[in-house]
Amino acid sequence: MTTAYGPDARDRHRPGSTGPGSHPPAKHLIPAGLRAPFEGRTWRELGYVLLSLPISVVLFSFAITMVSLGLGMLITFLGIPILAAGLAMCRGFGAMERGRARALLRLDVADPAPVRGKGGLMSWVGTVLKSGVSWRHLLYCVLHMPWAVFAFNVAVVFWAYGLAALTYPLWRWVFPAYAGTDGIQLYGDRTHQVYLDSPAEMAATSAIGLALVLVSPWIVRGLVSVDRAMVRGLLGPSRLASRVSELESDRGVVVDTAAADLRRIERDLHDGAQARLVALAMDLGLAKEKLNEDPEAAARMVEEAHGEVKVALQELRDLARGIHPAVLTDRGLDAALSAIASRCTVPVTVVVDLESRPAQAIEGIAYFTVSELLQNVSKHARATRASVDVWRAGERLMLQITDNGRGGADVSGGSGLAGLAERLDAVDGVLVVDSPAGGPTTVTAELPWRG
Repeated sequence: MTTAYGPDARDRHRPGSTGPGSHPPAKHLIPAGLRAPFEGRTWRELGYVLLSLPISVVLFSFAITMVSLGLGMLITFLGIPILAAGLAMCRGFGAMERGRARALLRLDVADPAPVRGKGGLMSWVGTVLKSGVSWRHLLYCVLHMPWAVFAFNVAVVFWAYGLAALTYPLWRWVFPAYAGTDGIQLYGDRTHQVYLDSPAEMAATSAIGLALVLVSPWIVRGLVSVDRAMVRGLLGPSRLASRVSELESDRGVVVDTAAADLRRIERDLHDGAQARLVALAMDLGLAKEKLNEDPEAAARMVEEAHGEVKVALQELRDLARGIHPAVLTDRGLDAALSAIASRCTVPVTVVVDLESRPAQAIEGIAYFTVSELLQNVSKHARATRASVDVWRAGERLMLQITDNGRGGADVSGGSGLAGLAERLDAVDGVLVVDSPAGGPTTVTAELPWRG
């Protein structure tokens, strides 16, 4: 399975697409072109196109009426609240259209921020009139009607002619029974008439109808792609608002991660080095008491305390390395990642192709990303070899970790990979995991350079 995370991936992965915990599309024996007329998606999209015409006529009429009335009455100052009321109603219509797109097109567009005035009617009116979202909803109501008319006619013509031609042999009897002709007339003048009445002609008509039926779903699919773009571009939140929301979410992830790191450091100090130093102080106190009474026992206790000091120092070094390794600061990613690889339980090949160093924060994130991924290789992959490649692509730092293990990496919520993806997401990073069952596993991380 392949899963992508990050700011770019948010646009690529919408509901219905491959994402965390989702399954790849099922394989079908029947080609997509043949099964398209029977899929639920086809009929939902056709229903969307058919409903768009009457709905768009109502929206267009309302929008034009309210704008014309509001602009016409601006001289009396009543036009301002009328125009604001029209924009507010257009926002309500936009909510309805987002719901319709969500139900029939499976297009999930976030609701824009609601209008909030500081208090009073005029404050609300001013907020509505200054809101770009309100004017984009009005633009949707105006522009969607001509497009809906075009899409409705194209969809109805293709589907109607296709189904009629495909089933022509079933209803041709209507012509001789009620119209006094042998079939559909293709040509006629005073001396010649050409009808579709022979078996070969009816078979050809059905074949043409079948071709139209098979191509109609794809034509409708192309038509609704324009509707998708209009709903997403005009009825959703602005890109600035979306970006602010993403940054607020990312800030929360960063704060939570920092708090978790501080708790981990406190726990490691309390349960590790601090506990050893307390025990060491007690042992040295006992050795001091026994120094005069039993010098040999005191010497043994001092020797044991010396060993405890070495263990405590090693734990403190490991803890400091977990906070920020000195080798990374002094010598960069190449040396730091080589040090990580040397501690991995499987042979790891490290290739770092960087002419300069990225920003210190990005370098640290890259280091801990590779460290966590190699820990996963050691603990879960059952691999016999792995590789780490680091390079620069434009203004992005690329990391790729590959192993020949069993694959099937779990990227569901709550897993280590999901948490790692959230931390990368907080700095506009992307994590892509390709881990089919049976392996190999390739994890690609992309970070901003910011050198």
